[in-house]
Amino acid sequence: MHSSNGRARGGGSDPEDSFENREDRHPGVAAASGTVKYDDPWYDALASGWGESGGSAAASSFVPTPRPEVPDPAKSPAAAEVYLEVQRSAAFQEVRGRYLRFVVPAGVGFFAWYVAYVVTATTAPGFMARPVVGAVNVAMLAGLGQFLSTFLLTWAYARHARLRRDRAALELRWDTQELTRGARGGAL
Repeated sequence: MHSSNGRARGGGSDPEDSFENREDRHPGVAAASGTVKYDDPWYDALASGWGESGGSAAASSFVPTPRPEVPDPAKSPAAAEVYLEVQRSAAFQEVRGRYLRFVVPAGVGFFAWYVAYVVTATTAPGFMARPVVGAVNVAMLAGLGQFLSTFLLTWAYARHARLRRDRAALELRWDTQELTRGARGGAL
């Protein structure tokens, strides 16, 4: 079997195969001794040219030139007007309303359940320590209920999004893309 630098990996007791004696692990030592240098871009050239003391030409050839700034057509004034128009549309308001009608009550209910659990655990330790079945007490059931309610809320959110919002949001996204394409003056 060979390593990434082409040398054979050995499992024997050869001292040259040991980790401490491998010259390819220390590129400076390999270069100074005249042997083949380990081909690793992290050692050969710094990505940005930082840390070069002599200003070598080899290291500066690896530094890429910055890309010219291209204006984003989506940030143009015409596209901004399209997004404002979509935000004011009845379809967007309906999707946003469906989202808020689910998230606000679910979030408030889940937070109230969590606070009730914490407050009960701190103010009524005797109640929480009451055994229910064997070694299982009220606190253990309530803690497991926290996990269960988290999973149930996640499932309910995903189901609500799939059934009541995803299709309308996808149609709205396609309409927005068509409007921004028209505002930019055609397809790119």
